[in-house]
Amino acid sequence: MKQINGRLLAQMRQMTGKLLKGLRKQAAATPMGTPAGTGAATPAAFDFPLHGPARQFDLPNARGFTMPSFDLPGMPARRPPAPSLPGRFVDASYSNAAGTRHYKVYIPSSVDHQRAAHPVPLLVMLHGCTQDPDDFANGTQMNAIAEESGIIVAYPAQSQQANHSRCWNWFNARDQQRDAGEPSIIAGITQQVCQDFAIDRSQIYVAGLSAGGAMAAIMGKLYPDLYAAVGVHSGLPFAAAHDLPSALAAMQGGSGKAQAPGSALPVIVFHGDRDHTVHPANSDAVMAQRATPSHDAIIIEPGRVPDGHAYTRTVYRRYDGAPNAEQWIIHGAGHAWSGGSAHGSYTDGKGPDASREMLRFFRTAR
Repeated sequence: MKQINGRLLAQMRQMTGKLLKGLRKQAAATPMGTPAGTGAATPAAFDFPLHGPARQFDLPNARGFTMPSFDLPGMPARRPPAPSLPGRFVDASYSNAAGTRHYKVYIPSSVDHQRAAHPVPLLVMLHGCTQDPDDFANGTQMNAIAEESGIIVAYPAQSQQANHSRCWNWFNARDQQRDAGEPSIIAGITQQVCQDFAIDRSQIYVAGLSAGGAMAAIMGKLYPDLYAAVGVHSGLPFAAAHDLPSALAAMQGGSGKAQAPGSALPVIVFHGDRDHTVHPANSDAVMAQRATPSHDAIIIEPGRVPDGHAYTRTVYRRYDGAPNAEQWIIHGAGHAWSGGSAHGSYTDGKGPDASREMLRFFRTAR
């Protein structure tokens, strides 16, 4: 572990030097306090989210090794409060032999918090490094969409005891096994929510960002009997790494050779082609792990959000026309939730709206 931390520290020192050099150049060219999105350039070596402070690099770390924190000029130290919603956002916790994790559940106002008359879908959302359920909910705006569509959303929270940067430990071999480690905890949270509310067991989905996206891919591979579809935003494929050095290599684009067990669930993938934290090649690797029936029809649809990002959407359809995979490459976007809100961190408001597109895909995929 000391050798691993030493290698990480050397890499972080090199990255820090590049960042500080870029920040000095930016500070000389841009007055302090210039609002984000007004034309001020970010350092070329790093592509930070367009909304919210870039407080830490979104990298896995070992116990006792904390990533450095930087605020960019022109970015607010505090995010504005998110608008209130009529539903309830409640706290809960789950424990098993692998440990304890807290989580939050959003219950729309249309759903009885005890027992709904009709079962409703459940979406499990896994946050990225340095985030928590409130931040992730505010940034993705998934609670507001849940209020509109009448679904329940659960947000498991990684603990700092398990990872100092609150990253899900997708790169640990132990956390890539069914009924062990963090997958068993997330699956347990999912089952506990199903017991507490009337959930349609055929409509349980899991999605995540970055480290959470990598863990969502793991959950889809390990628990195809529990989840119906998976959303991976700026994440990595199943078993892309087995320790910290291989995790860094995977994040730089060295993953994609791992074999996935079992049949692949329907998956929707979002990735910015200027993501310098998790290389966009990981998006292709996630898609490569899915089971591709010979009768798939592949449709490539370029598009652009008005006053926002251009994108390329690739849709894989079954013989009956139902989609079973989609890949969205967002041109010019970095490591951030596409279409997200400035109320949360690691978001890019220039779209497309990943939250709405994921829910649309989940309801139609087979």
